[in-house]
Amino acid sequence: MRLCSLSIDLDEIACYAQIHGLAEDQSHAVYDVALARMRRFAADLAVPLTLFVIARDLDRSQNVTALHSLVAEGHEIGNHSLDHWYDLTRRDPVEQARQIDSANSRIKSALGVSPSGFRAPGYTVTDELLSAVAACGLSYDSSVFPCPPYFAAKAARLLRMKIAGSSSRAVLDTPTVLRAPAVPYRIGRPYWRRGSGLLELPIQVAGPLRVPFIGTALSLLGPSAARLLTLSLIGTPLVNLELHGIDFLDAADVPATVAAAQPDVRIPVSRKLETFGAVVALLRKHGYAWLRLDEAARAFS
Repeated sequence: MRLCSLSIDLDEIACYAQIHGLAEDQSHAVYDVALARMRRFAADLAVPLTLFVIARDLDRSQNVTALHSLVAEGHEIGNHSLDHWYDLTRRDPVEQARQIDSANSRIKSALGVSPSGFRAPGYTVTDELLSAVAACGLSYDSSVFPCPPYFAAKAARLLRMKIAGSSSRAVLDTPTVLRAPAVPYRIGRPYWRRGSGLLELPIQVAGPLRVPFIGTALSLLGPSAARLLTLSLIGTPLVNLELHGIDFLDAADVPATVAAAQPDVRIPVSRKLETFGAVVALLRKHGYAWLRLDEAARAFS
């Protein structure tokens, strides 16, 4: 089995301001600019998307209208929580469940579809949060990111910010997540072990060092190096490529403070699209079929 999925987290610019300790900007660039680029990219390459939506963003009518068009074209809508609290795992279990269940309800009401999958803010999950995901009727999770380089970079960034007297809304996951399987598995307790619970489709890592195979890393690599990294994944049963809406933006589209703090945003969007297109084409050349994450979940169930 050789399957690929392309999922995109629709985190608005304010989420990046929260990560970098910046004043929150109310830009709607992800929905107003990036979403149209995603749509063209998917159409040009005949790739279905799974879009993880923060349900509070559906309060804006323009966002609902844009997503309706993507739903009509056959793309999947996933649950990315109600409010995208980075510290969701540190909230009361009742609040964790409300963030998932209310997001399900709001997505169904606004878009007419019921999500099948969940992705946690900042990829951070716990046994309690994943129990809430299952209890809310979702059939898969795609949050576990067993990536040592990402974990180390995030820890170093948070430490530097703390030393500088700045604060971030981001939280650091437990390092034991790095022991989780890098291929689809049924979670046990603790969640980084195999079991018989909810189906987990981990965020993609590559090679024995488990380097990140996500939009940010690929953007920084560029087309040639991204192709080399992609080759290391040939034979993997599911390549779960995860991007963010900001991967379809560059410095001209976002506030200067965000561009200064987020290096991949300073790469021209045309270059990033070339890189992502090269990855898609290479995987397809090696016999991979592109499908939505809910379809991948059914294949691995």
